[in-house]
Amino acid sequence: MVRTFIIATTSAATLFSSAAFTQDPSRGTASIPDFSGLWTKPYIGIELPLSGPSPVVNKSRMRQRLDIDGRPLPAAGTPLVSSVLQLVGDYSNPILKAEAAEVVKKNGEMELRGTPVASARNQCWPEGVPYVFRDLGILLLQQPDKITIVYDYDHHVRRVRLNQPHPAQVTPSWYGDSVGHYEADTLVIDTVGIKIGPFSMVDPFGTPHSQALHVVERYRMIDYEVAMQAQENGLKEWRHLDGGDSGVVLDRDFRGKGLQLEFTVEDEGVLTMPWSATVTYRRGLGSVIPENVCAENLRATYVAKDSAVPRADKPDF
Repeated sequence: MVRTFIIATTSAATLFSSAAFTQDPSRGTASIPDFSGLWTKPYIGIELPLSGPSPVVNKSRMRQRLDIDGRPLPAAGTPLVSSVLQLVGDYSNPILKAEAAEVVKKNGEMELRGTPVASARNQCWPEGVPYVFRDLGILLLQQPDKITIVYDYDHHVRRVRLNQPHPAQVTPSWYGDSVGHYEADTLVIDTVGIKIGPFSMVDPFGTPHSQALHVVERYRMIDYEVAMQAQENGLKEWRHLDGGDSGVVLDRDFRGKGLQLEFTVEDEGVLTMPWSATVTYRRGLGSVIPENVCAENLRATYVAKDSAVPRADKPDF
């Protein structure tokens, strides 16, 4: 079942606009960019770095059919990109410690046998960071003391406190403890304390994480041409998939700035070294985001059996 709900009314949009707060009190008179609103990209995935350690990539490939504007590509010479139907991670990536590489290898072998690997996404569990960065679209809401990020798939929500430290003892949670601050025109978010659950992973290939997982995000506005080029680079790795029931559609007439997320992942428990990647967004069309309730259809995202959706043994209240 898919229902549509309006996230921001005119009054709410005014509240969350940077016009309501153009200065960071802790940083003098520096102007804060307006990151608020709907943002999206034409693929489920992240953009690989141009250099340095890379995240795990998919060894299973398929032919790309659409270009950056959603137009059919010529049949001859269409590029091979990561398959959305079979997720076989490259377990030989040197960023992986032996135990993590073995997990990725076993998952890939299951996928090659035709058995989809259970993930937070297809089991309707919280995806956590950085896994959730794969999602197509986000709604970013700015306030003077906090940032709220709503992801388009299964209405996942993150709340980021501004200009505050992590507590001395962090209670693990599905999206961790996120604190942020502005550095000139860049929003920096630091996240620790990401909870480990039955489907904890940092990517669709099942790469696990430990309690040491630490993710740093840096958001900044970039010129339209730069955003287009970054998304074209993304389409060299991921299949074009623009919007749909669980996504936000690109506003192809918008020629303003894009939003780029650069993030770094550290986890001494499973990684031999940190790795980085980017996610580049352009404006989403309109002011609505589809509501997608994964658990309402237990066979919607999994194969052969019901998804192991979160269940409570007793009521919360």
